Amino acid sequence: MAAYILINITITDPERYADYAKLAPGTVAQYGGRYLARGGRAETLEGSTPAGRVVVIEFPSSDQAKAWLNSPEYAGPKAIRHSASTSQMFVVDGLPPS
Repeated sequence: MAAYILINITITDPERYADYAKLAPGTVAQYGGRYLARGGRAETLEGSTPAGRVVVIEFPSSDQAKAWLNSPEYAGPKAIRHSASTSQMFVVDGLPPS
């Protein structure tokens, strides 16, 4: 069953974050993920407005999403992200195929 990582990112160092943006996509693909949204326009319909950039990544499963997040391939890009931004990230299981 597909799973989705949702991230709300507030960039604090745009130059350093640009390095992250170059490195992260390759690691996402390596773990079977694909970006569904990556910093596009976000419009609040209810509740509070996201603080920054909104990213949605689809993975084949929650286990695969967590494997990517904790992988050695993503360790370097993740360290850059942590140094260049603050974020909230969570994984949500998708619905089973109908």
